[in-house]
Amino acid sequence: MKKMLFLSLGLLLYSVSSASAENYVKPDQFKQWIETSKPVQIVDIQPSEEFEKHHFKNTIQTNAFPAKSDAEKERLDRILPVLQASKDDIVIVCPRGGGGAKNTYEHLKTKGIPESRLFILEKGIEGWPYKEMFIQGK
Repeated sequence: MKKMLFLSLGLLLYSVSSASAENYVKPDQFKQWIETSKPVQIVDIQPSEEFEKHHFKNTIQTNAFPAKSDAEKERLDRILPVLQASKDDIVIVCPRGGGGAKNTYEHLKTKGIPESRLFILEKGIEGWPYKEMFIQGK
């Protein structure tokens, strides 16, 4: 009985840990990367109307949010040559840093982008505390 309990607990812990394996970058760390000009590719998946309101400088605009449909994933596929031609880290920016960012992370991973290069901006653009760093409009 104990053996079954431990086996069940072990499987549960494994499934929970593998379900949340994405890499996150905290706003303070990402701000430092921007300020020190760390080579990084910023993939913004916000819908176009939100992108117009606020985005980061040198962002790759995809409008792929929430990265579920084939059409949204195709928007990500269009930027694959740019991402694959570089060794720079990739920061995925979405409205809140949740499902859309995770979908993008998983899609890029299935297309051969190493997980070691993939990061999700924690809390997304809505949770970004340094609003003065935004660019409005295109």
